Amino acid sequence: MTGTQLAHNITYWHVVEDAEERMLNKPFLSLVALLVVQSSTGFDETQSNNHVGESIEETGFYQSIRLTSEKPLFEKQSQYQKIEVHNSPHYGKILVLDGVLQLAERDADSYNEMMAHIPMFQHPDPKRVLVIGGGDGYVLSEVLKHESVERVDHVDLDSDVIDACKDHFSWGDAWQDPRVQLHLADGASFARNAEDGSYDVIIQDSSDPWTWDENGNEVELPSSVLYSDEHFSNIHRILKPDGILNIQAEMIQIPSDIEGIAGWRQNVLNKGFRSARYGSLYTSSYPTGQIGFLLCEKDPTKAAKYHSIEQLHTQMNEAGRATTYYHPRLQNSSFDLPLWAEKQIYGEDGYKGPCSPRCDIMSLA
Repeated sequence: MTGTQLAHNITYWHVVEDAEERMLNKPFLSLVALLVVQSSTGFDETQSNNHVGESIEETGFYQSIRLTSEKPLFEKQSQYQKIEVHNSPHYGKILVLDGVLQLAERDADSYNEMMAHIPMFQHPDPKRVLVIGGGDGYVLSEVLKHESVERVDHVDLDSDVIDACKDHFSWGDAWQDPRVQLHLADGASFARNAEDGSYDVIIQDSSDPWTWDENGNEVELPSSVLYSDEHFSNIHRILKPDGILNIQAEMIQIPSDIEGIAGWRQNVLNKGFRSARYGSLYTSSYPTGQIGFLLCEKDPTKAAKYHSIEQLHTQMNEAGRATTYYHPRLQNSSFDLPLWAEKQIYGEDGYKGPCSPRCDIMSLA
């Protein structure tokens, strides 16, 4: 297809957020478009000609993933969002909510394993865990690989997303584990009503707190409540004295995102966390190919020792609960950032806290 033909066969739908209906399970980008390329005369229809694409208005960046020519494997409008599961030639099955790619089978291990295993291995003995968001169930399934876990409270709004992922993804049986208690509820309200010192680890796999409209104006999204001062205070309160929080923390290549990272870090430190460090991971299906997390510790001196993490990871692999992206060295190296990013997040003098930016757990032995 020539450039002219392509231009004549593209339809864009700009996704506008409804403030009462949106609480996604994976990052929502600054401005999102679903791109469908329709067949042109003479185009080989045995080739895939549909794409799911995402555009960041702030930077002018756009990328898309080619789908197969098949109809969606699943399609439903829930109370909160439109849910689709598609096939793609390279990335396998992908989950799309309101036109936004949430995960792709091929590289979903990167984001979800890091969101789960970095805090779970950092804690010396995680028994009670809270997962906020992550309705696709992947983070939940990774948490359950840890034998120390006795109970996981999983809080998500949309039961239809959960049901779709149960049917279409290999980790969809995670909710059948007797250690899991599913709560169809708002994550901020759940945290507000939870008892003090309830959890060893909290993982917040939420959508973005804001987006941008076509005029360049910032639009606050419902998930912003999960990044508010009140919510961070509640999270700190319901964690045990050695508790750890890990939150989805956006992309360093997007200016408003890295400003947000620095702000969230300062907020959690103000609420009593002694350490808050940004870790990075690679995932090609997300724009810029990178996203990160903010690991927040109430007492980093209680972190697990490196040799213990290596031993537990080996035992996990040998027991058939292997990881494919995470390995113990990432417990340190994921926190090594480009110099410009470190300065923007931690300030001109770099990280100042109870441990180095990498918080080398080997030194805590």
